[in-house]
Amino acid sequence: MNAASTLTARLLAERPRPRGIADRRYAHWLAVGTVCLGAFLGQLTASVTALVYPALQHRFDAGFAAVEWVALAYLLVLVALLAPIGRLSDLVGRKTMYLGGFAVFGLASLGAGFAGGLGTLVACRAVQAVGGAMMQANSVALVARGVPGHAMRRALGVQAAAQGLGLALGPSLGGLLVAHASWRWVFWINVPVAVVGIVAGWFLLPRTRPEAAPARPRPRPRAAAGPVVGPALGPEPDDGRFDLAGLLLLGGSTTALLLALSAASGLPLPAWAVAALLAAAVLCALALVRQERRATRPILAPGLVNTPGVRPGLAVALIGYLLLFCPLVLGPVLLAEAGLPTARSGLVITVLPAAFAVAATVGGGLLPRGWSDVARCRCGAALAGAGLLGCALLPALGAPAVLLAGPLLVLGGGLGLLLPANNALVMRAIPAECSAVGGGMVNMARSLGTALGTALPVLGVHLAGPAVGGRAVLLALAVVAGLAVLLSRPVRRR
Repeated sequence: MNAASTLTARLLAERPRPRGIADRRYAHWLAVGTVCLGAFLGQLTASVTALVYPALQHRFDAGFAAVEWVALAYLLVLVALLAPIGRLSDLVGRKTMYLGGFAVFGLASLGAGFAGGLGTLVACRAVQAVGGAMMQANSVALVARGVPGHAMRRALGVQAAAQGLGLALGPSLGGLLVAHASWRWVFWINVPVAVVGIVAGWFLLPRTRPEAAPARPRPRPRAAAGPVVGPALGPEPDDGRFDLAGLLLLGGSTTALLLALSAASGLPLPAWAVAALLAAAVLCALALVRQERRATRPILAPGLVNTPGVRPGLAVALIGYLLLFCPLVLGPVLLAEAGLPTARSGLVITVLPAAFAVAATVGGGLLPRGWSDVARCRCGAALAGAGLLGCALLPALGAPAVLLAGPLLVLGGGLGLLLPANNALVMRAIPAECSAVGGGMVNMARSLGTALGTALPVLGVHLAGPAVGGRAVLLALAVVAGLAVLLSRPVRRR
């Protein structure tokens, strides 16, 4: 037993960076670059998968509703695991968990490429999401705690730019691989990137967990007066408990919701099944709230959510990725309806993630230097709303389809300003000792926004057709962007 414990401790022990790297003036930017590699890989996977749907339908003789779960299985597991893995990372170490995520992701990608059936492929994608959760739950925390305070917003912007680059490269890379190689290479291409990520992280990421103390610390007595930081907010000595009920309820609520949206969008299920799934989603969500208030080690940390500035920040993170992915799904449908060739449609759609990447990197420098992060959030959300209105109104005015590139440029630029500033606001509001849990919750909100952004456009098009339904979805998104403006407000601390 002691030998096993010693082996486990050695495997989980984090190695410090070599002195020649740690002593460099810009060592923290090398660490940010390593985190950007994981951010790029995660978003590349999100954007490249849709390109293989036709090939998978042909290869496995399956309908679109079945093939769609190649993406939804990944998103569901990601949403369910980001928060608990974030909590586990605070105990094990964020560097260890991040490098392990690269390993799991790479091995699952290898298996997905060799999959002989659709069920096997979906299962490999679920395992792939475990690795993705291990990376994403720690990415924001590694950046926020690994750079000086004055460089946090810029570092988070660079990370967002890496995500935008992955989004922008995915469609073109996926199209080339499917056309000139095989759909399997869409998954195999992740393997060398994961290997590079492991090697780079081993040498460039700083240690995030100090070496174990020689003696077990005694429990700290609670103060008789003053604010009490309960187990939902501050860290306490680990008692080995895990909120399995909360994890199951979170997974059940998100799965039921997405299944209901898929069924309402054309999945061959009876109408009563849609109502039953929606009811199950609501009941699981209510039970989750009650469970998290009572659990000793809640996965969603209600005390952390109730910290001033955290709850609206998580809502804005969800809205931002909803606004990003809805047009990515709707765009090809609307452009095809307008008669634009597929190749040109891909170029027009690429404007959105490309503008997002550029604005996240250098867009903040174009704004007045004295602007706060709240002002940057409001400006970005307002620009995003304007871009969505343009996308909805231009086709109705009879404008050429290629002119959609203009409002997509405005939309991407607005989101590139909104999301980095919002991430900085959230991470500043979260206590340093809970950074991995908070980062996991931010990424969970992003993933939920991505899942809804993938499902809602299909629902709108199914109910009202590409032209009317797509336009209605875009107008509704413009209203949601206005909600993000209202949610972005200064935090009043006592």
